[in-house]
Amino acid sequence: MFNSIELQKPGDYFLPLKSRERKGIYFYRINGCNDEIIDFIGQYYNAAVRSGTVIEGKLPNPDNKNLSYYNEMMGPQFSLDKGFISKSLKKWLPRMSAYQNDAVSTAIFDTLSDLKSKGKNDNMLKNAYIKFMCWLYYKFERIIVRLGNDEVPKLLYEGSVSNYELLMIRILAGSGCDVVLLQYEGDVTYLTLDPQSEFSEELKLPGMAVFPKDFSLKKLRDMLAEKENQARMYGPAPSIINCTNAWIKGKGLDDIRTPVTSRGDDPKLFYNCFIRLNGVEDKITYLNDLFRMQQEIRGGGRRLVIVDEQIPQPSFEEIGKIRKGNYAKLEQLVRDMDTNISYPQDPELQKLMSKAFTDVMVDLSKEKENSMNRLTNKAVYLICWLKRYMTALFKNWKMPDVACFIYMGGCRNDNEAAFLKMLSKLPVDVLILVPDKNKKCVLEDKLLYELTYNDSMTVARYPQDAAALRVGTVAYHAEKELDKVMYQDSGMYRNQQYGRADALVLSTMYEEIDILWREEPKYRPNFDVVNDVVTIPVICSKISGVKDSDTENYWISIKRLFTSDTVVFDHLPIIEPGAPNPIKQATGEFFRNGRLQKEIIKRHKLYRYGVLREEIQDHILDKLQTMINERFIRGTFENGMEYTIVATVLNLDKTIIRLIQKFDFTKVNPKVICLSLDEHSMSVEDTIFITFLSLIGFDVAVFVPTGYRTVEQFFNPGKEIFVEHQIGEYLYDLRVPNFSRVSDKPVTKKSWRDKFFKRG
Repeated sequence: MFNSIELQKPGDYFLPLKSRERKGIYFYRINGCNDEIIDFIGQYYNAAVRSGTVIEGKLPNPDNKNLSYYNEMMGPQFSLDKGFISKSLKKWLPRMSAYQNDAVSTAIFDTLSDLKSKGKNDNMLKNAYIKFMCWLYYKFERIIVRLGNDEVPKLLYEGSVSNYELLMIRILAGSGCDVVLLQYEGDVTYLTLDPQSEFSEELKLPGMAVFPKDFSLKKLRDMLAEKENQARMYGPAPSIINCTNAWIKGKGLDDIRTPVTSRGDDPKLFYNCFIRLNGVEDKITYLNDLFRMQQEIRGGGRRLVIVDEQIPQPSFEEIGKIRKGNYAKLEQLVRDMDTNISYPQDPELQKLMSKAFTDVMVDLSKEKENSMNRLTNKAVYLICWLKRYMTALFKNWKMPDVACFIYMGGCRNDNEAAFLKMLSKLPVDVLILVPDKNKKCVLEDKLLYELTYNDSMTVARYPQDAAALRVGTVAYHAEKELDKVMYQDSGMYRNQQYGRADALVLSTMYEEIDILWREEPKYRPNFDVVNDVVTIPVICSKISGVKDSDTENYWISIKRLFTSDTVVFDHLPIIEPGAPNPIKQATGEFFRNGRLQKEIIKRHKLYRYGVLREEIQDHILDKLQTMINERFIRGTFENGMEYTIVATVLNLDKTIIRLIQKFDFTKVNPKVICLSLDEHSMSVEDTIFITFLSLIGFDVAVFVPTGYRTVEQFFNPGKEIFVEHQIGEYLYDLRVPNFSRVSDKPVTKKSWRDKFFKRG
């Protein structure tokens, strides 16, 4: 019998028999994995398919048909005798050579003898013998006819082996077959059958962990098939490859400047950079350094492309030239779309382009959100951009030329990021400049070298022309530096520092309204600035009743809330139902498919807010969309209320618009006071108006001395924005006083006791 020998490394399994120590076999079980083990299993699986057997699941017991055929051919005789076994094998498996017959009969005899020594009777031995013979005939003939060859046959077993399965595998191993047991659930079951590991050894390598829950030979086959598909997808490999960043010194612009001939001398490599610089090293010299660098690149005869702020999207004409179809698989998509990449001037460069395109598409396909349709669209973008810049980057290219592509501003989306990744795999230096550290470049790649400087600077365009070069003075940059120190994370804010804000309604006591009303939002609870978005704590209160039924002090308390930025409405409704509104005719254009069409709105002749600051316009439209999405108003997305909301918000009174325009999110916010003194209620337009003002950061106070439900009726249940305060008795038929004659100081009333004793 063959003995199991010690494995030095998994690859020894593939050694020919003559190169092995003592001409033994390997019998190991694998209870965990790492990358090396996964690769080994893949190779061993292929070897077992080619010259052996793979068992997935249990070996099925011989069925009645199998047993009937065996009895018909071999009869009922059985003897625990090697000669009998050898003679039977010659008849049962006539293709076996004399060597193979001897090896297998010896292994069967030794195994049955071992069973007899453990107390098995003749009938049990006979049953085991017949089971082994049937398994050899129906499952393992491919192995036994290869025994003794220099290429050792392979058995791969997946799962937890049973007692008789292990004995059968022991027979095959003893006959000269390599064996691997894949045990996803560990060694517990096996060690109950072979406690001392006499038959096999556990394969242990550094870094091994338990098998993934979904690992199986089926999944492994899928992985191998995917590798084969990728090999077909890539086509002929280029004879040269990129050496990206391995040679750089980490000096940023100096690395880009380095002459190509000084980067390396391997004729099979082109040496390029893939670098992103965040911030600026020196504000005073930054633009001048960029200007001089592009002069040096062009002066050295290298090709240069500079793109500012964004890579212009492919035009309809560019897209129309791309041949594409409908694809079910990535391989089909890549092989077909790759036919659009043509560079007949240099076939080697065309191979590089095809490989770079394929590499990027394979990476994109691993992102779950990328459906085949999205991948097709991304492929169109990549090829359109490659065709657009191909001549500028590669005209008259020859090794070891390396062009340069500079992107000022950083990638804004995944398509741009994918294109720069593709360029980085070609003979191109790719330099991404993000001087303004408040901006985010979405590109991420393991090959990208990144430097981040302390200073930040706003640069709209790369300085290509000295006439357009604008350099700040020392004093200018000193002022900007002071500005950064004073107004970043200091609790101090410069005028109009932030362009985005969210309102948060405060729950307060009634007495706190008078205290908080005039305070800047930054002094209120829960004020915050995160990621340049201001959280504005606002008051939105309904005050019901009159405290102590004291109307004199009631009017005084209201007047105390009057400020220069307060608008007072002394009756309801504020906006009469059916009032003329020119925006209504355009709401179908402004709102479609559940979304505001912001660009259409801004270009429309009826749009009145175009004179406002850009960030204020965006703030208005963002909160309008939020108001609709949150369904504050009853009937939203049910009876067309969303169109009424759009028309109302885009037709605000000039006074309100001016308050919004001057609104500084960190300073005192604008106010609205409403007086509801009778049975008249807010119209639906009023409800939209007041809700919107609260969302954009206004303080709102509605005084309802009657306690009537005059402000709630058009809200969806649970969406009422008002915090209600019950402050006293309900009073009716009050009239709005002339507030110019109302004192702004509370009046102290004397009790009857004070009056009596004073008179005495």
